[in-house]
Amino acid sequence: MSNPAVPPRSLAEALRARDDVSLAALLRARPDLITPVPTDLTQLATRAGTRASVVRALERLDRFALQTAEALAVAADPAPYGELLALLTGDDGDPAVSAALPRALGTLREQALVWGDDERLRLVRTARELLAPAPQHPSPTGLGPTVQEATAGMSPGRIQDIVTAAGLGSTHDSVSAVASLTALFTDRERMSALLAGLPEESREVLSRLVWGPPYGQVTAEPAAHLRRLLDLGLLVPTAPGTVVLPREVALHLRGGRAHREVEPLPPAVEPAATHRPQVVDATAAGQAYTALATVEELLRDWDEGGPAVLRAGGLSVRDLKRTAVALDVAEPVAAFWVELAYAAGLLASDGEADERYAATPAHDEWLEQPPAERWTRLAEAWLTATRVSGLVGGRDAKDRTLSTLGPGLDRSAAPEVRHRVLTLLAGLPEGASPSRESVLARLRWERPLRGPQREDDLRSRLAEWTVTEAELLGVTGRGALSGHGRALLGASAPRTPDKAPEGPGDKLPVHHRPTVAEPLSPAEQATASAAAARLLAPLLPEPLDHVLLQADLTAVAPGPLQRSLAEVLDILADVESKGGATVYRFTPGSVRRALDAGQSASDLHAFLAAHARTPVPQPLTYLIDDVARRHGHLRVGAASAYVRCDDDALLNEILADKRAAGLRLRRLAPTVLAAQADPASLLDGLRAMGFAPAAESAEGDVLITRAHAHRTPPRTAPEPVPDGPPVPDATLLSAAIRAIRAGDLAATTPRRQTDQPQPASGELPRTSSAETLATMQAAVLTGEALWIGYVNAEGSASQRVIAPIRVEGGFVTAYDHTADEVRTYPLHRVTGVAELAEE
Repeated sequence: MSNPAVPPRSLAEALRARDDVSLAALLRARPDLITPVPTDLTQLATRAGTRASVVRALERLDRFALQTAEALAVAADPAPYGELLALLTGDDGDPAVSAALPRALGTLREQALVWGDDERLRLVRTARELLAPAPQHPSPTGLGPTVQEATAGMSPGRIQDIVTAAGLGSTHDSVSAVASLTALFTDRERMSALLAGLPEESREVLSRLVWGPPYGQVTAEPAAHLRRLLDLGLLVPTAPGTVVLPREVALHLRGGRAHREVEPLPPAVEPAATHRPQVVDATAAGQAYTALATVEELLRDWDEGGPAVLRAGGLSVRDLKRTAVALDVAEPVAAFWVELAYAAGLLASDGEADERYAATPAHDEWLEQPPAERWTRLAEAWLTATRVSGLVGGRDAKDRTLSTLGPGLDRSAAPEVRHRVLTLLAGLPEGASPSRESVLARLRWERPLRGPQREDDLRSRLAEWTVTEAELLGVTGRGALSGHGRALLGASAPRTPDKAPEGPGDKLPVHHRPTVAEPLSPAEQATASAAAARLLAPLLPEPLDHVLLQADLTAVAPGPLQRSLAEVLDILADVESKGGATVYRFTPGSVRRALDAGQSASDLHAFLAAHARTPVPQPLTYLIDDVARRHGHLRVGAASAYVRCDDDALLNEILADKRAAGLRLRRLAPTVLAAQADPASLLDGLRAMGFAPAAESAEGDVLITRAHAHRTPPRTAPEPVPDGPPVPDATLLSAAIRAIRAGDLAATTPRRQTDQPQPASGELPRTSSAETLATMQAAVLTGEALWIGYVNAEGSASQRVIAPIRVEGGFVTAYDHTADEVRTYPLHRVTGVAELAEE
């Protein structure tokens, strides 16, 4: 272990001084560091400094933590805490920044982006390279290079000219000259006097460059006011025609601030409107019922086999439009419902040669569940899905159109953004709906982009889609989080400020604090979903077992219908309008459809009498009887196809009708007509002409054309695309830390000095088999610990510290200090052995 009184000289030493709790926090914040588990702390530090890992860590910082890292990148290396604070607060100071800086610095330290004590703060080298100003990637601070960096390629004579023009004494070398110039630019009093002597035009040029970008263009013969700046070194040429404002000069002009605007606290999520919680819950429950009805209607529409799967995967634009018409919604909304059903595992492709989309067997199980439980399944699938329906219609990296159910719709950040938006809503008072701008501003603070902020960045679009989709699904009502939506998140009601603040986090207003820290575990989510279902169930309307029949051949369903009633009514009548009450219309075609499905006229009369709260109107009775009387009067079979009828006058009427020309009919007998069309086309053609033919079998029996549901083989719901390695649980963290500590002990334990050459750091000890055996046997007698190199059966090499207990039969049994247990090792896998130094 390192001595806590001695400042660490490297990130590895800083990690070695941490306790297990601190290491666990690091590995939880940066799970990519234990994939796979490092062999020791040196390897952990090396991995923590790799570019990919550092970029990932920087992208997950909040705005103030990132601004702190950016300030460290332009500070001295190492920098004392006071210098960092001055860069963030400036000459005037800022109490809010001063109070928030320890938390931000603690975050950077916890994630191993900063190490060292408060007198020697060091930013990890890779992070400094990413955040420090450079011509290729300007710093978000808008600062340029230091005087030393800007004058690196300048001739010694030119540097001496600048020093002389600035009123400084000449030096014997460029290094001391640059140091003298730097001291001038960082001396507030002398620098103010130097700038006061400049003409107004020169100061105007500096003011245009002070907040960045720090680079400007000059001609080969600059004007006098520009020449004055160049002579004094206030502008330094970097290339022909290009000059830069040195960092020290810019910081003086800024009053010592590295950023124009420092944001130590997150912006508030402001309520835009407030509604009674009962109104919110009722609105959300109504939309939840609509969501269930829409998904059921979608799957019923695809019950016999849905649209074909495109060769590249997904749904065609034409099929999406047809689905939108069937659901009576806009195409983007139809894409959302299709993707939601797919995410919930309710529909998939059937995998046949002529591949089509269809409902899965899980759909039938879903239909048997209570409505509230069916809703929670949809809501859970939406919360965790990485497929984003809002991208449909856009273009991928290869300029191909993104289609519904097609590839390219996964965005790993989607679940996190959905959860965070809903968490912000949960932090508002019950019934309050936030303004869009305040939600987006808060999200941008929590996860800022490294670079210019864009209004159309993916996270902002995901947040906007989340708000819309939550309303469609019934998680929110009137823009506010509902009671069952709050339960689904596992959130409690917002806290009230009933006590004095105790820490930096408690200094935030109540509505700034999230009520949910992170997504729930599967077990916690199951409990939360059950609670949401219990809250939602009483709010959903009870299914009705009746309709209201009207004399204009319509039926009104004043609410949701029982499934058995709705299924029969969907066959017997056509839906004319939807809404709070659904209007069905009876037509000759719809009645014929019911007869084709095997119903008789008496069955239909009995069904209507049993489910009508009003008397069955006489026009409806006449319609059913009239269609039933004519149903099956004509018979269609396969010849290619034929029509037979005992009434030859009716066949004459068909032959004389011009609309029958396309069927190419001819008379075979007084009661039989033959057609060149297939039976299905013949049936459709005759029905279009106003007749009511019935199909018959080869034996002459009427065929019942009842629809058969088409199901895919058993399918699992699509797995979300992970956003990097998963956060390790406590068991994995404990095992990983134990293994890292053990490897580090073996790698850092001091060895006894001998005449034999010592292995380099990180290398395994090498000794002969005889020497290894003799050293092991001697250690058994003396009880001393040894340092060994070991290669396991998979070929992985490791270093271990063991205390041999017994050596026999080609094996050594020893207490392994690195594993903290007794183990047996084959001697032929031990690469070498070395004695440890005495305490």
